[in-house]
Amino acid sequence: MLLMILHAKYPAISDLKVRARQRLPRFVWEYLDSGTGTEWTSAENGRALSRVTLMPSILHGEFAPDLGVNLLGQSLPLPFGIGPVGMSGLIWPDAEGHLARAAAEADIPYTLSTVASQTPEDVGPQAGDHAWFQMYPPRDPDIRTDMLNRARAAGFGTLVLTVDVPVASRRERQGRSGLTQPPRLTPRLMAQVAMRPAWAAGMAKRGMPRMKMIDSYAGQTSGLPSNQHAGYLLRTSPDWDYLHWLRDAWDGPFVVKGVLDPETVPRLEAAGVDAIWTSNHGGRQFDAAPATIDALPHLRAQTDLPIIFDGGVTGGLDILRALALGADFVMMARPWHYALAALGPVGLTHLVDMLRLDLIANMGQLGTRTLKEVTTRRMHG
Repeated sequence: MLLMILHAKYPAISDLKVRARQRLPRFVWEYLDSGTGTEWTSAENGRALSRVTLMPSILHGEFAPDLGVNLLGQSLPLPFGIGPVGMSGLIWPDAEGHLARAAAEADIPYTLSTVASQTPEDVGPQAGDHAWFQMYPPRDPDIRTDMLNRARAAGFGTLVLTVDVPVASRRERQGRSGLTQPPRLTPRLMAQVAMRPAWAAGMAKRGMPRMKMIDSYAGQTSGLPSNQHAGYLLRTSPDWDYLHWLRDAWDGPFVVKGVLDPETVPRLEAAGVDAIWTSNHGGRQFDAAPATIDALPHLRAQTDLPIIFDGGVTGGLDILRALALGADFVMMARPWHYALAALGPVGLTHLVDMLRLDLIANMGQLGTRTLKEVTTRRMHG
């Protein structure tokens, strides 16, 4: 009954986004929603997806579509998962815990960021069978080794190396908001908090979030700009030798996130990468990057490896668009946080159900009984 009410009131991710903005302090909203530069790339992700057309089908009879996929040796009931967001706990109290539990309930992957507000030990036991750990690359090999050991011991089976953050981006909207890392409530920010009682009450119970895993290595830091947090004190810009080291050190599936250039794909294959994650970091790093959906077909032409897609997804139809152009799986990050901020934990259950129903409805229009068939409905030219 509750989900029926939510479907009537919040039938789309855009509705959750509007509600989330109403419930978050402005500086938190700017952290979640902003890109970098003029935010052209962030907007182009969505615009480019909307230009992908698929041919509907007629006279295909009744059927119940199969939404399952196989990815990295695991069968998943749905073709989407939860991507990483640093400091999720700033967006909503215990966000990482809520996200991990929702992923476990839906039997989909949850990706924990190195710069989360909770540690792998906190989150791993809650994340179910598909816990992924996203690593920002530490410079020190002892820290690298310890991070990998901690993630593995906490139940994370898949490692994701993010390679599209060689330097800190500027993220001008974040800078204007006055947010620092760790968050420090100045009088200006306190005035915003006072207008958002649900967020404030949750933070009062848990305390303002910190990057707990990073703090265990870097110690306590304060007053850094939000785009130059303590994680940057530890990290390096990885090269190919770093990639090979990590591949040798991790004994499970290994994914490289942030791939746009098809010329890098053969070398990634040769390095033993298990999947490629095409992403432009949601437009948060480089404002002249191509939309991920535009890069996707060129990557697909270069490899048979699984390709994971993110960027600009606003519903089940966008997921099908990505699958039609060659993706094997779709990750989303911001939409899950919109849902959580809008409605609390039930928002995550609602979003899973919304996407599932949207996939079914659109696959019915396409006449595709399985997700692999969606590629046959792609329009060319």
